Amino acid sequence: MKAVVMAGGEGTRLRPITANRPKPLVPIANRPIMEHIVLLLKHQGVQEIVVTLHYLADEIQGYFGDGSDWGVKMHYSLEDTPLGTAGSVKQAEEHLKDGSFLIISGDALTDVDLEPAIQFHKERGSLATLILARVHNPLEFGVVITSEDGRILRFLEKPSWSEVFSDTVNTGMYILEPEIFDYMEPNKPYDFSQDLFPLLLREGKPMYGYVMHEYWSDVGSLQQYRDAQEDLLMGKVELPTPGIEQSPGVWVEAGTQISPEAQIVAPVCIGRNCKIKAGAVVGPYTVLGDNCIVEPNAVISRSVAWDSVYVGTGSSVQSAIVGSRVTVKDDVQIQEDAVIGDRCQIEDNSIIRPRIKLWPEKFIESGSIVTMSLIWGAKWRGSLFRNLGVAGLSNIEVTPELATKLGAAYGSTLQRGATIVLARDTFKVSRMIKHAFMSGVLSTGVDVLDLRAMPLPITRHTIRTTSAVGGVNVRISPTNTRITLMEFFDKRGIYLAKGAERKVENLFFREDFARCDPDEVGVIDFGSRAIEQYQHDFFHLVPPRAGGRNLRLVADFAYSRVAALYPGMLGQMGHEVISLNAYPDATKAPRTPADHDAFAGNLRQIVQTLNADCGVLFENEGERLTVVDERGRLIYGSELLATFALLVAKVYPECMIALPVTAPAVLETMLEPYKVKVKRTKTDTRALMTTAAENATELMMAGDTNGGIIFPAFHPGFDAMFAFLKVLELTEKAGCTLSEIHDQVPAFHMEYRAVRCPWELKGRIMRQFSEEASEDARVEMIDGIKIYKDASWVLILPDSSEPMFHLYVEAPSQEEAQKLLDEYSRRIEGIK
Repeated sequence: MKAVVMAGGEGTRLRPITANRPKPLVPIANRPIMEHIVLLLKHQGVQEIVVTLHYLADEIQGYFGDGSDWGVKMHYSLEDTPLGTAGSVKQAEEHLKDGSFLIISGDALTDVDLEPAIQFHKERGSLATLILARVHNPLEFGVVITSEDGRILRFLEKPSWSEVFSDTVNTGMYILEPEIFDYMEPNKPYDFSQDLFPLLLREGKPMYGYVMHEYWSDVGSLQQYRDAQEDLLMGKVELPTPGIEQSPGVWVEAGTQISPEAQIVAPVCIGRNCKIKAGAVVGPYTVLGDNCIVEPNAVISRSVAWDSVYVGTGSSVQSAIVGSRVTVKDDVQIQEDAVIGDRCQIEDNSIIRPRIKLWPEKFIESGSIVTMSLIWGAKWRGSLFRNLGVAGLSNIEVTPELATKLGAAYGSTLQRGATIVLARDTFKVSRMIKHAFMSGVLSTGVDVLDLRAMPLPITRHTIRTTSAVGGVNVRISPTNTRITLMEFFDKRGIYLAKGAERKVENLFFREDFARCDPDEVGVIDFGSRAIEQYQHDFFHLVPPRAGGRNLRLVADFAYSRVAALYPGMLGQMGHEVISLNAYPDATKAPRTPADHDAFAGNLRQIVQTLNADCGVLFENEGERLTVVDERGRLIYGSELLATFALLVAKVYPECMIALPVTAPAVLETMLEPYKVKVKRTKTDTRALMTTAAENATELMMAGDTNGGIIFPAFHPGFDAMFAFLKVLELTEKAGCTLSEIHDQVPAFHMEYRAVRCPWELKGRIMRQFSEEASEDARVEMIDGIKIYKDASWVLILPDSSEPMFHLYVEAPSQEEAQKLLDEYSRRIEGIK
């Protein structure tokens, strides 16, 4: 069998160590990744290899030549322009027509046994067999769903946790028949996972997945690169380690001199012609390339040093990666997770802080304390974007330095001369972060429309109704005053798509910013008419009343900016307004459930005391609301959503309403007499707003179970100000009171619990529940796994950024709901 080694990748996530060499030539245990693969193929009987090339192709051709040094015959297929994973193979069709062939990545590390995979392929008469692996965290890979006999049923490319129904992922290794070329045209880009395999799946062609049990790592990050070194040294990968094993776990190549007073701590791999002097400590889990010199009393631990690295007397390299020809002078500290590019020189007594990245050929003066990578700063830990944007501890994780760098990354994704909208809440730290972010944006030549402190619904509306291409809002987290939240919006005023977020994040971590000429720096304008335009469009849809009963209303503004404009708007509608907490002070706004209960209880009492017709509590900068009816009853959460839905159905029968999968199932039954179409969405706010934006012409209302209501005719974001006046208008049109509508909402019983679990078990848990759920009568996989049992249901939803699961339950009684919740909590905790 012939093999195709895919070696065209740039390895951008491994920068700066791939700045001067292609990822397939990055060494693991002093041998390029692709050389490990070539030796593996040779060992398993492959004699002829086709190599697809694009990035730094000459480097790979120069290293391997015709392949004779490795006992194989090599052909090269060079892409002048990227053709995609499948298109590049199509280009090499002339070498692959005479039988089954293997596709394997030249920049992933594996010791896969190919013989059983090939046998599996032949026995099933497969056109394409994907070699699959099980991983702890499937988010960065393509998840593949198969039947019991291995037939492929479904692909999920880089899913969110709510879409992870298996921990079985695509390794990029395939066994293919030459008939595969019939589905591609020459010189046209094709991707296996995005184009070709979905096409074969749609046409019902025989495609199978073979689950390997050997080692596999795509070496997709700098941490995974170091992990792969350690795995090979520990014997987790059954690949040969260069050199002679002088003692257990100590491999040393020819010409190396080790002082008897030096300490070598296994496991280590030391290249040719190195010198390790007296008092030096090397290891454990350390790799030294050829021609390295380690001076007396230097320490190198859990690190990778490439060829010709010099480490001076008394210096320390801990859990770091050091590129070729780097000079580390005396008494230098290179701390955890630092990465030093090729040919850097670090002078005496310097400190390289954790997670710092130095691009090639940097010079660090003596005594420096390096706290920033290149210009901007340390790599920020963890995933940059969370559920609603970028969040972290104020001035600790979300700092002005981070905000400036993030602004430059965001601005680099936009056209020069474009305009974005910026706004914030009234916290001082939000102002600081917003100004730092603005500086980064302006440095890329992007203009800013600054709304200063503004309610979030007005910010969304301004983005949507101006020429802005997007916007960012900076505020303190609705649930924690110590956390700053930076929310990114597209030109529709809804949250940025995941793909756009990844683009910003990649630029942020690569620090690859589109700096503009000083004469082209962006300009700042102030949105002086934002409120006026919002009110104009608001009253166009809910015009001031010509008649009808004037209501006595109690509005608690919870110390938000909404108080500056909304009482006047209610007054224009002819209503009497009693305002509470009607001045901006973000430190006093409700953040916790206890805060909410206190504010809501106070509002309820005042409504009853004043014999008011209705009360409303505005939260989250005007996004969410809680309502009190004329009988003094609090209406919030799922009950508020049900009340709004029923009211809309009465006034607009046969309309469409969007609800998340967590909303009570009784709502469908309640709305059925009105012939309302219910569209279920994922649980997150982003999905609900995207649905509202994409279905604005036919969708009457959307809402979640936390007081967020959307009327897409106005804009596709939560807007408590519009929602409250809309409910007053609808009750008047329906000829009833709010309490009368609320009385018609059927009773329902719901429970919720967060269940913690280790990160590495999340994929396994989802796979197990997915397999078990297929036996149940009804299952939904819109978001997580929703299992229906008689008149009850349970939703199993993995958290996207924390090691936990969210369980939602609805049942005919509170006791049954609690019982079902306890049952599934125990089942999650019991999976090991």
